[in-house]
Amino acid sequence: MLWDERELENLLTSIYDGWRDLMDNKSDPRTRDWFLMSSPFPTIAISITYAYIVKILGPKLMENRKPFELRKVLVVYNFLQVLFSMYLFYEASIGGWLNGYSFTCEPVDYSYSPKAIRTARGCWWYFFSKFTEFFDTFFFVMRKRYDQVSTLHVIHHGIMPVSVWWGVKFTPGGHSTFFGFLNTFVHIIMYTYYMLAAMGPKVQKYLWWKKYLTVLQMVQFVLVMIHSFQLFFRNDCNYPIGFAYFIGAHAVMFYFLFSDFYKKSYLRRDAKEKSRKAYENGLMKAAMENGKHEINGNTKYAQSINNKLDGYAETTRQRIIAAAAGKN
Repeated sequence: MLWDERELENLLTSIYDGWRDLMDNKSDPRTRDWFLMSSPFPTIAISITYAYIVKILGPKLMENRKPFELRKVLVVYNFLQVLFSMYLFYEASIGGWLNGYSFTCEPVDYSYSPKAIRTARGCWWYFFSKFTEFFDTFFFVMRKRYDQVSTLHVIHHGIMPVSVWWGVKFTPGGHSTFFGFLNTFVHIIMYTYYMLAAMGPKVQKYLWWKKYLTVLQMVQFVLVMIHSFQLFFRNDCNYPIGFAYFIGAHAVMFYFLFSDFYKKSYLRRDAKEKSRKAYENGLMKAAMENGKHEINGNTKYAQSINNKLDGYAETTRQRIIAAAAGKN
């Protein structure tokens, strides 16, 4: 038994020493002492707390409360997110992707040059932005829009801070930051849409392009896959290949999650819309025949068609009112 205890102790010591070596000696020394960068566990704890709040605690606290009216708050919040995303996109562009970075293979500059430090700080601010995005879900819960707090939404927001942490810890710059470069651009458009949607029905009627945001996000993930996986065939810059696997795998996972969301939210809805229009066209065709029946004296049948049309019009009107109320 004593020997078994010693073996266990040696194993635990070996694991701990290996972990400390990874955190202290193999990570980027420039970011080691930055806020939340000494260990991944605080970030993991924050992400788990986020999931607990939006899935369990928040709905429970809102159970006997009326939904909050947050229109002005949402406009301001999304406007600030647009500005933040623009800043991050600018830093990613100036830091390299529109200023000399190679799209085929780009190493990490671990020097203390002003440009390298600026890029590393831009990566840390991108990491920090993943926490500010938690408020998207908090506002959904406060407004009792639980249909928006989907598994996709929570996984996407909850996993991103933890994923980005490893990049800032070990590779704050270079090839894998292409994901952040694209992601911040997408977020400029996405938060602009949310800001406009929060302005009410007068603006919402022009926001027909919502589903294309999901398409844009899927295109983003495909580009990240291609960009990451190309290093499997040619890695001239000796970029840490493990991070190419890491980023590429995330892109694959998110692509299929968003693809499934797109199918459920838009393709099936479009199919239902076509069926509704076909039914509507059938009623309209019957209405055109109404005049012929009236001429022939068959007013009973004509009245039947008119009643169906009136009922359909009233149902449609109620659906429009309910949809408008739901969006607000």
